[in-house]
Amino acid sequence: MSYDRYQAICNPLKYTLVMDLTFCIKAVLLCWGTIFAVMLTIAVTMSYLWFCGPNVIDHFFCDFDPLLELSCSDTFFLKIEDIMLAVPCVLCPFIVIIVSYVYIIFTILKIPSVTGRQKTFSTCSSHLAVVSLYYGSLIIIYLFPNKGNVKKILSLFYTVVTPLLNPMIYSLSNRDIKQAFKKLKSKMSSAL
Repeated sequence: MSYDRYQAICNPLKYTLVMDLTFCIKAVLLCWGTIFAVMLTIAVTMSYLWFCGPNVIDHFFCDFDPLLELSCSDTFFLKIEDIMLAVPCVLCPFIVIIVSYVYIIFTILKIPSVTGRQKTFSTCSSHLAVVSLYYGSLIIIYLFPNKGNVKKILSLFYTVVTPLLNPMIYSLSNRDIKQAFKKLKSKMSSAL
């Protein structure tokens, strides 16, 4: 999405040439194929773990770390494998997003009119909000030590709350939705 916004703002005349159906299909297949290969590798490695003792996961869902805590096997190599596979899968998209938005910001700053800058930035604001929510919660979860139920709540945030807010955040940039909210607000204020 950030690459799409980059092309739309920084190279608007080449947008339809670059962002055609073939490119989109290749991008989706690359993402799906990479994630499938990574998850298959981790799943196969996890299938060799031994589990003894309690079989209740202390979490809202079957997450990676709580599942490893139940294992009686040595999980050191699985954790190393997970980090080696996860870093490129998280870092590469994050770098693409950051670089895209750096170029977008520099392009927006070159626009002479304030209204032009605002309109251009508003096309990116919803995506930027969703990315900030998602990566912000992931960074907090995985970079800071576990503090009891805080990790559970934050993982619930990035698995449930962010996808739930996603359509709402994107629809707020829609003109029809804005007008409907204004009508609702005026009706509510007149009723009071």
